[in-house]
Amino acid sequence: MRKIKVGQIGITHEHAAVKMASMRRLTDSFEIVGVVDDRHSSAPRFIGNDLQAYAGLPWLTERELLEVEGLQAVMVETANGDLVPTALRCMERGVAIHMDKPGGTDLALFKELRQNCEARAIPFQMGYMFRNNPALMWIRKAVKAGWLGPVFKIEADMNHDYGGDAYQEYIGALEGGVMFNLGCHLIDFIVALMGRPVSVVPFLKSAPEERSTPANNCLAVLEYAAALATVSASSRVVGGLPRRGLKIDGLNGSVKLAPLERFDGQPFRLNLELKKAIPGYNAGVHTLDFGITTDRYAAQLLEWAAEIRGDAKPQLSAMHDTLVYEVVLAAAGVLPWQK
Repeated sequence: MRKIKVGQIGITHEHAAVKMASMRRLTDSFEIVGVVDDRHSSAPRFIGNDLQAYAGLPWLTERELLEVEGLQAVMVETANGDLVPTALRCMERGVAIHMDKPGGTDLALFKELRQNCEARAIPFQMGYMFRNNPALMWIRKAVKAGWLGPVFKIEADMNHDYGGDAYQEYIGALEGGVMFNLGCHLIDFIVALMGRPVSVVPFLKSAPEERSTPANNCLAVLEYAAALATVSASSRVVGGLPRRGLKIDGLNGSVKLAPLERFDGQPFRLNLELKKAIPGYNAGVHTLDFGITTDRYAAQLLEWAAEIRGDAKPQLSAMHDTLVYEVVLAAAGVLPWQK
C-alpha cells in the first residue's frame, strides 16, 4: 500500500500535537513530509509551545510545504481563527484537507471552503473528535434504525476543569466561548442524529468569581418538532472531564454514556435500557462493552486515508458540515438562528 504524502500546517490548535502523535504511529499509511510553525499568528490560542510531537520532522514554511513534490494531503491545525483561510489556500493547491474544528466564525467563508472542496472532489474531513468513537457510532446506528423508538430527549455535556486561569483567558478571547470551542463536538453528533433544529437558543454565562467575563458556563437548547436536545459546556466543573456524558431517551429505550471516551486502560462501556427487544438485545438493561480504546484519532485518520486513496466515501457530506457550523454559531450566540 502506497503511503500518502502529508504535511501539517499549524501547531497551535489544542489537538495539533496529539493528532500528530497519532499520525506518526500510522507508518503504513502516511509519510509526513513537514510541519509549518504558526506561532507568529495573533489569533487566540491556548497551546503551541510543546514541540516534542514534531521531533525529527522537517520545519517548513507554508509555501515550501505546499510545493513539496507529490504532496497529497494537509492537516490544518492552526488556531481557530486561522483554520478556514489556511484550508482555502490548501484547496487552491488541490490537496486533501483535514481541518480541525470548529472553523472560525465566518459562515460565508466556511460555506465557500466546504462546498468548493466537494465540487472539486477534494477529500475534506472535519476534525470533530467523536465521529469515529465506537460507542457514539453504535448510538447513531441504533437511532437511525429506530431501535430506541422516536427520540424525544437528548442531554449532553462537554464540561471540564483543566487549564486554570490561562484557559479562561483563552475562552474569553473566543467569540462564543466554551460552547463554540467544545460544545461543537456534541452538536456535530446531535445534528447527525436529528438533522436541522426548529430553533437554537443559547445561554452564555461566566462562572462566579472570574476576573473577566469569559463565556465559560454555557448551555444551548436545540428544539426539534417532538424533541429537545441540551448541550452544556463549562470549563469550571470540578472533575468534569471524566464525567462528560450523553443520555438519549426514545419511546422504546434509552442509552447513557459516561465518560464520552476513555483511554485509561479500562473498558469503554455504554448502558442501554429497552422496553421491547431489538436485534441482538432483549427487553431490559444491558451493558455494551467496546473494549479498551487507546487512540482518539487513529480511526479518523485511517478513514481520511481511505478517502484520499478512493477506497471509501466521506462519512458525512458538505451539507452536514455546513449545517453543523450554522448550529454551532447559533448555539454560541455568534449568529441568530435562521429557521
